[in-house]
Amino acid sequence: MNNRRNERHPVLKAGTISFQGAKIDCAVHDVSVGGANLEVDSQLAVPDSFDLLIDSQIGKQRCRVVWRKEARIGVTFF
Repeated sequence: MNNRRNERHPVLKAGTISFQGAKIDCAVHDVSVGGANLEVDSQLAVPDSFDLLIDSQIGKQRCRVVWRKEARIGVTFF
């Protein structure tokens, strides 16, 4: 069952997670108006909220983690 409010669209873009001066590279696998699915090498260092820079089209989004599974993180934008 899909609990998303907005339809996500498949993409494969480079992204950067930033928080407290730190930066972590990630891959963005799908994105919607309200959130995204991210892949990281290790989610252990990723906090519960952070800024995500995808590209100049989407810009920087403030994110909150809503789920974690292995190397994937689901986030909502706020």
